[in-house]
Amino acid sequence: MPDVTVVGFPRSTFVQIVRLILTHKEVPYAFRDLEPEMGTSAHLALHPFDRVPILRHADFTLYETSAIAAYLEETFPTPTLQPDTPRERARMNQWISAVNSYFYPYMIYHVSHERNVFPQLGIASDEAVVAHAMPKIEVALQVMESELSNGKEYLLGPEVTLADYYLLPSTYAFGLAPEGKALYPKFPRVCDWREQMEALPTVQRFRAAQPPRAPIEHARKWAVSHRPKY
Repeated sequence: MPDVTVVGFPRSTFVQIVRLILTHKEVPYAFRDLEPEMGTSAHLALHPFDRVPILRHADFTLYETSAIAAYLEETFPTPTLQPDTPRERARMNQWISAVNSYFYPYMIYHVSHERNVFPQLGIASDEAVVAHAMPKIEVALQVMESELSNGKEYLLGPEVTLADYYLLPSTYAFGLAPEGKALYPKFPRVCDWREQMEALPTVQRFRAAQPPRAPIEHARKWAVSHRPKY
């Protein structure tokens, strides 16, 4: 059995980030689906803030995606997913912060939950939540388009980095929503980046390992616990 285990549920954006990093580094790992235990004492013993992912490496347990990504980069340094220079690493971390602050909250918490998650559970979409998010998503995509228009294949240049893997799950899920399908064609370089990412062997192996997109049963409580209100 591998010494590395990722704990979470398959459709989690941040679980997918960790799994992409491990796949890129060709680190064997096991996956423990926590869906039946989300919110239970067993889950909270691993992550006291009631979130995922959780990483287990032998006798070491760690939560929070940024901490896990940094740990994996140090523990399994090749192939690297960080640039060589301090300034380029700062740019990478700037992108990661932007994903956490400007892409993920609106693409996932707002649009993907309302279009991809709640309807599968028989919960009607809140159109006010979607409407609030769309101008903010358009700004984020404009920034991404501008950066990629400077001749870059990936967010920082010719090589894929942690920044690209951070951004991919949010942009993928948003692309499944009708709003994503309508908006993406307005940003051709973003579309090129998405195609290049999906063509990577890492991403193809990751996609092939995913189960069908089943409903996220524990998301029923999200409609009460942290659905945006407008």
